Amino acid sequence: MLASSTFARAAKAFAPAASRFTPVRTYAQVSSNWVNQKVAMSNLEKDKYINYQRIEDNLAVVRRRLNRPLTLSEKIVYGHLDNAENQDIVRGQSYLRLRPDRVACQDATAQMALLQFISAGLPSVAVPTTVHCDHLIEAQIGGVKDLARAIDINKEVYDFLASACAKYNIGFWKPGSGIIHQIILENYAFPGGLMIGTDSHTPNAGGLGMVAIGVGGADAVDVMADIPWELKCPKVIGVNLRGKLSGWTSPKDVILKVAGILTVKGGTGAIVEYFGPGVDSISCTGMGTICNMGAEIGATTSLFPFNYRMADYLKATKRGDIASLAESFSHNLRADENAHYDQIIEIDLNTLEPHINGPFTPDLATPLSKFKDAVVTNGWPADLKVGLIGSCTNSSYEDMARSASLAKQAAEHGIKAKSQFTITPGSEQIRATIERDGQMDILTKAGGVVLANACGPCIGQWDRKDVNKGEKNSIITSYNRNFTGRNDANPATHAFVASPEIVTAMTFAGDLTFNPITDTLIGADGKPFRFNDPNGNELPPRGYDPGVDTYRAPPADRSQVSVSVSPSSNRLQLLEPFKPWNGKDITDIPVLIKVKGKCTTDHISMAGPWLKYRGHLDNISNNMLIGAVNSENGAVNSIKNLFTGEYGAVPDVARNYKAKDVQWVVVGDENYGEGSSREHAALEVRHLNGVAVVVKSFARIHETNLKKQGMLPLTFANPADYDRIDPTDRVDIVGLTEFNPEKPLTLRLHKQDGKTVDISVNHTFNQGQIEWFKAGSALNKMAQSAN
Repeated sequence: MLASSTFARAAKAFAPAASRFTPVRTYAQVSSNWVNQKVAMSNLEKDKYINYQRIEDNLAVVRRRLNRPLTLSEKIVYGHLDNAENQDIVRGQSYLRLRPDRVACQDATAQMALLQFISAGLPSVAVPTTVHCDHLIEAQIGGVKDLARAIDINKEVYDFLASACAKYNIGFWKPGSGIIHQIILENYAFPGGLMIGTDSHTPNAGGLGMVAIGVGGADAVDVMADIPWELKCPKVIGVNLRGKLSGWTSPKDVILKVAGILTVKGGTGAIVEYFGPGVDSISCTGMGTICNMGAEIGATTSLFPFNYRMADYLKATKRGDIASLAESFSHNLRADENAHYDQIIEIDLNTLEPHINGPFTPDLATPLSKFKDAVVTNGWPADLKVGLIGSCTNSSYEDMARSASLAKQAAEHGIKAKSQFTITPGSEQIRATIERDGQMDILTKAGGVVLANACGPCIGQWDRKDVNKGEKNSIITSYNRNFTGRNDANPATHAFVASPEIVTAMTFAGDLTFNPITDTLIGADGKPFRFNDPNGNELPPRGYDPGVDTYRAPPADRSQVSVSVSPSSNRLQLLEPFKPWNGKDITDIPVLIKVKGKCTTDHISMAGPWLKYRGHLDNISNNMLIGAVNSENGAVNSIKNLFTGEYGAVPDVARNYKAKDVQWVVVGDENYGEGSSREHAALEVRHLNGVAVVVKSFARIHETNLKKQGMLPLTFANPADYDRIDPTDRVDIVGLTEFNPEKPLTLRLHKQDGKTVDISVNHTFNQGQIEWFKAGSALNKMAQSAN
């Protein structure tokens, strides 16, 4: 157990041919041998080396086959193909089989991932893997006390994770270490790498030129078990950055602008690749911020080309050898000249102004100059209750330094924050460094409360006391996600997302209509003053202070390590295999719920207080779809039991159907399952006897998670057919006995009046994924293959 002392101490040249370029080295001119260049992936894994030779060899094959320039993301993704010679490669169509360099898991999702890995019966993970304890720490009082409380409450889970990591050769980051994505950036991310992580904001590592993709735990288990990982070949969206960031405009404003352009599903099935002369005006951690929040547009991932800002960050985090290796490999760490993008977005950083996105969705983007009018016109509460900075998106040294520069100006004029003000350091290293360098003192003297090095309010781990549930109010954060009830479980909270600088300035005003660029505040002397532009070093001049050592490496001898799960535990539960398909079409099953409108993974499997059950499938299934809106009555968590005629909670009705051995189907709307990567949103539906989810469109990760658990994620061939389904329909799924890739299935609706309606539904299963369905789950298929 940790003591409380844990807290106490390129260019236009990369655009398509139709654009203007500056000359760069072309893709056909470089050849080298990287076999003997032994550079460790991490200072914590000295025996695991960066494998640029694999990328070089694979790309030689891919270039010969495709005979065209490649984007940066294509270079990295195709450079990790399992079989470059025989792999079908068509953007948006082919399923690629890839060999990632590493896996990262946070503690909430790691529980289920490790439980699945344990059930596979393997002795050790096949690739470098880490677990990070950041999700289970609730913000309540302040960092020291909150951390101590979390360690006590979650001891059983932390002990399980620590022992499983020790047993299976996994690095373990103790509670208090920091947020997974910040730890990855500081220690593990490297240019040209491929990583998967069991958190939707894994793309944060794109700030160091890594293709880092959020996945469900079952995908992570595949990689840990040395099975090639499948990914539908991504399309590529290019974002050409011109000009230079300055003044109040920050890296966060780039992604806030992009989110407004692409919306929450505009990046689905694509990698967003930034290029252009404006890239060099953004710090490495700023690039991480942009890539992090790219998850909110549904993108597979986002990334930047390798440049000197990345090299500087690598050197500052004691990885100069990686910087040198990347510099020598830079021809493959940027796009080829004339590379083709499926879509190009142009952004002029010289004219980009700060943005504020929200409420209730991260893609409602409003420029700062128009935000006051938007507040008034929409009737959003102008009184700002809380400002929150930090999180995995914006907790770098630069973020904290720029925010502290504003707090220092306010102090010089004798004022403190008018709203509640919280600060979340992204890691123990950031916490220790800003404490040493004085930013923490400035922020706390201004009225800020420093929370634990953890996710906290960003994921709903916030014991908020200042408003009652249902009370209309506004908060503003430097986080990434602001769905209804996301931060505090209050559906009436209007949550807005902005840069840490804008959040900090507004916190001193206590007013959402305040524009720090044009408006003034009244100092203690009664005189008005206006904030000067925020400023701060991107890297600490005195270097980073590592703080308390919170990393536990796996032991050299793992033979005596045991992992136990008590049968009586309400936090952890060993998994039982799901039943395989019976070989027949599905007939006469009810619609459990027809969901209306936005249905994120927060609606399907809420976080907050439910996080404690992430390792116990049956207990957490009691939150299944309790946040989804029932189209029949406009209510949440109230559906009709077609056997009894009575209305009940969604999980209760599902359990009643399961007790009768009745399967059921969910019907949903657009971009179903957007948001977090949590596979519990798929596992719970499967556990309670669901067989299919039929929607207008899916978010990528959730669709894959459903397939992995033996579910049928289906989409209407005609989205208007959503309206033809009544919640009282009985459903057949026809065509499963001839289930083949790209061949639609038929949804046959049996109406209460005896009429029958046939609807065509599409799927994206390939042959291997069809085998998952037949076996009952991907894990079942893995077990079959092992025998």
